[in-house]
Amino acid sequence: MLRPIQVGNQLPLQFPLAGEDTFEPGMIAQLKVVGNEVVVGVSDGTAPVGIIDDIRTTSFTRPQRDEVLIIPATGIKGQDDQWRSTTDVKKELRYASVVKSSFRINNDAPQVALNDVNGVVTVPAGSILNYDSDNDQIPDSFRFVVSYYYRVPEIPGEDSTVGSNRVTVWIARGIFETDQYDMNAQYYVNSSLFVGLDGKFTTTQPTAEHPSVAMVTGPPSSIVSTLEFMWY
Repeated sequence: MLRPIQVGNQLPLQFPLAGEDTFEPGMIAQLKVVGNEVVVGVSDGTAPVGIIDDIRTTSFTRPQRDEVLIIPATGIKGQDDQWRSTTDVKKELRYASVVKSSFRINNDAPQVALNDVNGVVTVPAGSILNYDSDNDQIPDSFRFVVSYYYRVPEIPGEDSTVGSNRVTVWIARGIFETDQYDMNAQYYVNSSLFVGLDGKFTTTQPTAEHPSVAMVTGPPSSIVSTLEFMWY
């Protein structure tokens, strides 16, 4: 998803499209050479030229930000004075069909196993209980926060470049909103934005050769999962 918020009088441009690249609106474009022709494809972050406003994908994805999971568990106090679970416990995420590489869990959470197909997380037996749901001073649950992308069910992919074989790209300075960003990065107002190897925004600079291309004007949250930014 890409939503222009303030772009002045500038209109996006259209470029010839690289043959095999897939993308969603809000990902970043880069010039490439195919044969003797200069075309546009998904950026690897080293020389981004603008923001893609077309789609060519086999499935749509959406972000789920800061989802709180509380999983009850039976515990036993060990010799280390820690309460640990006696069996594996599971819980379904709000959405299934998780993009596994996007799954992020808060740092102080236990190690979990993710079934990305049905969206089930499993906390193995022996994990330290970290939440007291009834305030009796005895931990009886696991509580952690996760973020991830999921594939929207029952909605097939789309290709808005069919026929023209050209892609629309915003290249002028402006303020935009998108859901295409690295779920494993942290976002704060005024943070510098880079482009990752997958063509999505991130606050983590992949290498010294990756330039800053935008600034965060509205960080994603559990309420508003999109990223608002000013493109330079």
